[in-house]
Amino acid sequence: MTRRRTVGALTLAIMLGAGASGAWGHGENDTPRGTPPEKLGKVDFPVSCNAAAQEEFNRAMALFHSFWFDPAKKSFSKVLQHDPECGMAHWGIAIMSMGNPFAWPPNPAALKAGASAMAEAKRVGAKSERERAYIRALAAFFEDWETTEHRPRAVAFEKAMEGVAAQYPQDVEARILYALVLNITALPTDKTFANQLKAAGILEPLFKQYPDHPGVAHYLIHTYDYAPLAEKGLPAARAYAGIAPSVPHALHMPSHLFSRVGLWREMVEGNRASYAAAKNELTEKTLDIGTYDALHAMDYMVFGHLQQAQDKAAKRLLDEVAAIRKVNVENFVAAYAFAAIPARFALERGDWKQAAALELSPAGLSWSKFPQAEAILVFARGLGAARSGDVAAAHRDAERLRALKEAMTAAKIGYWAGQADFQIKTVDAWIAFAEKRHDDAVQSMRAAAEAEEASDKHPVTPGNVVPSRELLGEMLMALNQPQQAFAEFERSLKRDPNRFRGISGAARAAEASGNLPAARDYYAKLQTLTTDRDTERQELAAAKAFLKGH
Repeated sequence: MTRRRTVGALTLAIMLGAGASGAWGHGENDTPRGTPPEKLGKVDFPVSCNAAAQEEFNRAMALFHSFWFDPAKKSFSKVLQHDPECGMAHWGIAIMSMGNPFAWPPNPAALKAGASAMAEAKRVGAKSERERAYIRALAAFFEDWETTEHRPRAVAFEKAMEGVAAQYPQDVEARILYALVLNITALPTDKTFANQLKAAGILEPLFKQYPDHPGVAHYLIHTYDYAPLAEKGLPAARAYAGIAPSVPHALHMPSHLFSRVGLWREMVEGNRASYAAAKNELTEKTLDIGTYDALHAMDYMVFGHLQQAQDKAAKRLLDEVAAIRKVNVENFVAAYAFAAIPARFALERGDWKQAAALELSPAGLSWSKFPQAEAILVFARGLGAARSGDVAAAHRDAERLRALKEAMTAAKIGYWAGQADFQIKTVDAWIAFAEKRHDDAVQSMRAAAEAEEASDKHPVTPGNVVPSRELLGEMLMALNQPQQAFAEFERSLKRDPNRFRGISGAARAAEASGNLPAARDYYAKLQTLTTDRDTERQELAAAKAFLKGH
């Protein structure tokens, strides 16, 4: 795969949630000359509509299963052009209107659009009881959407799809969609992974039976997107990009599991391909416009580059993001990437002064809509301030985090309010450390690590900008407690494997505590991890010196 670079000063407008703008046509007559044929995988979803509508409906569902939202909505609309009485096309428009279900709840405008399409699906109806069951199931999600909270409606949708799958056991699509909704409603605090394992029980046999179905592979990756389960999902992860190579998200999605197991090279290459495919979504008139998929892939690439000490490659992407001044459509996923990319670049390299100087960018983004994204950057800035000795600035950032947590709680963004809780504990811990309240510091840092591990990472991110338990190890090292630090680094690496700072921390702690075999092992791992580095970090010099002398 060739590296696609853009001029760092280029102004991009992020079209979040957007899909193809004609990059791949459908059918021989629609495909621009010289354009590769569309490859979306194989979906067969029978509907009681005419033959042309049926063909287009299958294509729309293939797009849906890969979360290529705008082309899918256009495809469902095209179904109606072929057959205005195809009620299931309105069903498709309704579910597509809400965007990525793993980033739910949808905003009010999306819910309003989806509810309108759902009403139209019920008005038009369907010729089969099976299709009417699908329509009723999705309608459960929109029931009283203006007055009822998101989760009860999502669970109602889950139960309704369970009923459809039970009523029509031979309906492959019903089972696949039921598995998807099981994953959507899974609680991040449920460490038994009850919903995920139920979904896996549905999807694994289907993966063997339908190896070219995009939804099966895609949803298996989401099913296993947890540290204890990730290894199980690697076959699906390695298959998905080949099933639907026309889709940027399909090229990106395997990285969710590559990041879980520390396969950084594969993660970077997959996202480079996703980034290039997303760039190819652009029309000739909008060559300065980026896409949601491109920005999302850039966050994953930066993460993967930094783990391999490819700081120059990460800096090129950071500069490109920093040049963005305008966005077409504001969305949490973009706001997250804008905050996380510069935060990662500073924290992963231990540049605390750079972290302490972070500012929200682009300034014109409505950051007030995305307190959970702003909190990522404020957390990194507060941590950087505390660790570089600017305690007053760290206190200000801790207070800002508390205000953002209150905003998230008021907006009922429960998951991210929980993330803010351990971010606050972490900044407070390093403030206490700077103020030489060492017992308080360790206690607060340990509480942050336990709070983080009681939850899990959000699907939008390749990983937290820094693991709390890794920070606990660094604090214990600073307190000259290398044995305790070594135990924390090893525990952190079990949850977040193959991380540069985790491995280097474990190596230093082992060396300082006299555990030379472990130190040798970890320093060697660090060298292997950074075989393709483009930067000589000081940790690598320490590894080289130790291995030369031992």
